[in-house]
Amino acid sequence: MGASSAAATALATTALARELLRRQARTARATIHVSDLGEEAHVADRTYKKKYGDPLDLLLLGDSIAAGLGADRPSHTLGAQLASRLAKATGRSVRLHTAARVGSESSMLPAQLDALPEGYHAEVAVVVVGGNDVTHRVRIAESTRHLGEAVTRLRADGTAVVVGTCPDLGALRPVPQPLRSLGSRASRQLAIAQREVATSLGAHAVSLATVVGPFFVSRPDEMFALDRFHPSSAGYRRTAKALLPSVLAALGHLDELPFGHHPPAGAVTG
Repeated sequence: MGASSAAATALATTALARELLRRQARTARATIHVSDLGEEAHVADRTYKKKYGDPLDLLLLGDSIAAGLGADRPSHTLGAQLASRLAKATGRSVRLHTAARVGSESSMLPAQLDALPEGYHAEVAVVVVGGNDVTHRVRIAESTRHLGEAVTRLRADGTAVVVGTCPDLGALRPVPQPLRSLGSRASRQLAIAQREVATSLGAHAVSLATVVGPFFVSRPDEMFALDRFHPSSAGYRRTAKALLPSVLAALGHLDELPFGHHPPAGAVTG
């Protein structure tokens, strides 16, 4: 009798915990996707440092981070800041094309590639995706399958690829506990899987949780936009700076990579 009562209590506690998490998840998703920032990022596509000449094409794929939602102006988006830094580092102008869309999951990467202009070719593509997969509880195997397919298509076209792995959702302070801890664990698990898939297919991977995550945790007022979920202009500046070494390495302009950057499997770095 005691054992059965304990079992019943355990089941009831588990059911209550699951219901709490479901409610917190619904609230978090509603807060993240309905914010004062709207659903459209600034359009930043243009040629950066045109006077340098010999332009190279930079493609941004993925979700709201890749699209730059939360930046104060077009020049502050991730794509714009990365294009400017890339131009200065290579001495070439950079033509930015942003195919990333707010709210995208990894399953939407094929559609972003399909929507590219006919005949378009990028020297390097940067992919940042995964946060929405976590919040919508997409299985890791499914997420990485779509990512792998996108990387394979890009590499087959001769495009160098850099994947910024899923950020640590544990940095999102407005998300309540225990959901935030579970989100942190899930996002880190996805990030590891993304890194393994990307590097196995010839892409570079940057562990965003490692290279920029600490800044978002220690300086939330500076790094996050008003909605407290998406990066601010300062957050994108920090993220662009963090991604640049792997972008340069993917283009053959850098041999030695800093901590948190992962070259393709089998690659030899200085």
